[in-house]
Amino acid sequence: MGRTPGHSRQRMLDSAAELLRERGASGVSIDAVLARSGAPRGSVYHHFPGGRNELIITAVRQAGSYISALIDLAVAGGDPHAALKQFVEFWKQSLADGDYKAGCPVVALAVGTRDDIPEATEVASEIFTCWQDKMCDLLMANGIDPDRAHRLTTLALAAIEGAILLSRTQRSAEPLDEVVAELAPLFRSQSAGTFS
Repeated sequence: MGRTPGHSRQRMLDSAAELLRERGASGVSIDAVLARSGAPRGSVYHHFPGGRNELIITAVRQAGSYISALIDLAVAGGDPHAALKQFVEFWKQSLADGDYKAGCPVVALAVGTRDDIPEATEVASEIFTCWQDKMCDLLMANGIDPDRAHRLTTLALAAIEGAILLSRTQRSAEPLDEVVAELAPLFRSQSAGTFS
């Protein structure tokens, strides 16, 4: 199947995000993105005048926005437990679809890129904070104290991201299932307003 003309920018962003998920930021080169996307070499600096760093940052921001939209759908139902399960189901499906070779692009950006991509930590923090705020708002809407809601969403995000890494190395969704099993009672209690 041929490449659709005029879509080279999006193909490069998608390819950069895929490479980040598979190889980490150090594994994302202009040549690798061009090889995967099939985009012409001249389009890189046309679409991303800042070069590789701009391409990577833009790809991570796009991936973060996509996942933020999924979280918005999950929290729209108003049930923290259901939102937690939907978020984890997304990652389970994503891992399975990628044969457990691809993790979270935001983590990939955050790990080991301080010197290479100076704004990496700030961008990753911004995205993680957005995700955390969405879940925190849902917990608070269910009557949870703001401090407790913040701690619970920190725990959930850290546990899920860690479980994604374990799932990749074990080639199994079991770590994510175990995280949900342990977090679910907390989220059920929160939504029922009975947390002690």
